Amino acid sequence: MALDAAKPGFSTTIEALRLRTWLLGTGHQGLVIDQFTDEDFKFVVDDRADMHISSRDGSFYLGWFPSGRPGTEDDGWVLAVTGTATVPGYRVVFDTETPAQVVAAAVAEVIASSVPVRSR
Repeated sequence: MALDAAKPGFSTTIEALRLRTWLLGTGHQGLVIDQFTDEDFKFVVDDRADMHISSRDGSFYLGWFPSGRPGTEDDGWVLAVTGTATVPGYRVVFDTETPAQVVAAAVAEVIASSVPVRSR
């Protein structure tokens, strides 16, 4: 798009702005939770109806807090992976209004990138 400095003001079209609609709303938490199996993960639902999912070895954690995580502003989902002695782990927080599809995509990538540790 070329700028014509001789003409004052701002002029554009909807096509030039490329208006979009975006994925909004919390969606269905089942898209996230259904990715986990009883075989590989432990599930706990606490007295607030918050759900906690961890890998059997404890190195992966996902918490779902439908009403927000106690003591935080708006934490709705917390995903954490424990690091090693040489590589730090990480923690990702999504707020209560993050669409479940976005959280599901992040979780799917973390699960897909995990590799079982072989016994020696």
